[in-house]
Parts: sequence; C-alpha cells; structure tokens
Amino acid sequence: MEFTNEFFVPSDIETTFATLTDLERVAPCLPGATLEEVDGDTYTGRCKVKVGPVQVTYRGTARLAEVDHDNKTGHIEASGKETRGTGTASADVRASLVEKDEGTTVTVVTDLNVTGKPAQFGRGVMAEVGTRIIDTFAERLREMLEADDRLKTTAAASATAGDAAATAPQRTTDDMAEAPVAPSGPRHIEPQPGRDDDALDMLDMAGAATLKRVAPLVAVVAAIAGLIWWLRNR
Repeated sequence: MEFTNEFFVPSDIETTFATLTDLERVAPCLPGATLEEVDGDTYTGRCKVKVGPVQVTYRGTARLAEVDHDNKTGHIEASGKETRGTGTASADVRASLVEKDEGTTVTVVTDLNVTGKPAQFGRGVMAEVGTRIIDTFAERLREMLEADDRLKTTAAASATAGDAAATAPQRTTDDMAEAPVAPSGPRHIEPQPGRDDDALDMLDMAGAATLKRVAPLVAVVAAIAGLIWWLRNR
C-alpha cells in the first residue's frame, strides 16, 4: 500500500531538514516508536501497536538510505517483525521539503507492507490510520521545534558571545590528546521517560474509518431485528 501525506512546520527549511534526518531526535515524534541502539547509520528499535485489547510489538531496524541536502529530500527504509508472532511490517519512506514564507511543507510518500493482526483493517482503514499517524507526528515535531526556539532565545538573552569567549577556558594540545575517544560499534540509546506506555492505537486512530465500514452492516442488522420484533408482535 502506498500513501501520500503532507504537513506544514513553522520552521525554516534548514532546521526542519536537519531535524527530520536526525532519526535519534525525531523517532520519539512517531507514536509507539522507541529507538534502542544505533550502529553507524542503522538504528534498532521497537514499535508498539494496539489492536483493541491486544498489543503487538514489532522489533526491527531503520536506516537513512539517502539524504540529499541540496534538494532537501530523504529516504528511510524500515522493517520489523513481531516479537511474539509471525507478523511483519516494512516501510519505504520518502520525504521532500519545500520552503514556504512562514515555514516548510513536508510531503511524505510511504510504501507500506504489513502482515499479521494490523493487516486485517484493509487499505481504506490503513490510509486513515496513516493520515492520523502523520498528523500526530507533525504535531509532536512542531512542539519539539518550538521548544528548541525557546531554548535558543533564552540562551541568547542570558549571555553574550563576547562574554562567553572571554571567560571560556582554552583547551591545550595536551587536553585534546587526553580527550576520550568515542567507542566504535553499537551505541545504546537511553529511553525517554514516560514513553513506556506509548503505543500506536489502531482502533482509536481508525475509529472514523472503521465506523464507516461497519455502518451498513449495523443498519442491516438493525433492520432485521426490527422486522423480527414486528412479526412477533403482530
């Protein structure tokens, strides 16, 4: 299934692009997603999905397959498998950014392949869910960028660059030689507080679409029940 969604961010295109291509920063904006480890350009994590009372956890990887700084486009490949089942999910996501007068418009094209419990919803409901996911993602992204702007404004108001340069200690060659070397190999990513219960609720996000799908069936059942009641009370 392929879906196209678009959202607006009230931030300049350079800041928006830098944030969207930083998977470690932007992953918490995606409902249910948590990163656990990074090794080079490959990120390992999990995504929790609720289908009614049943919760399904996918574990897999995501990587930036392509980043075009000049054209402001990015390509992410992600895939995962149920931790307690045989269901799978994979997504090929391509994002393109266009600068507007007061911010940036982001267009996201997602090629999604899902098997297992979530696949029972079908294309129409999945499209509705995809739109709700993007809307939630965009809202969290806007909040994060606005918080960054507030921090920058506060920092600029509390100190001047000249004062900081005058009082900052100068690093010597010996200091640089003694600086610790970053370890190679996989790096553990600390989980963000309060995200243990964060899960993508399929029924909640697909509420309107699901109601539309079952409404004709409910109407037929109600009509039959009414006819039976009428025949019994003749």
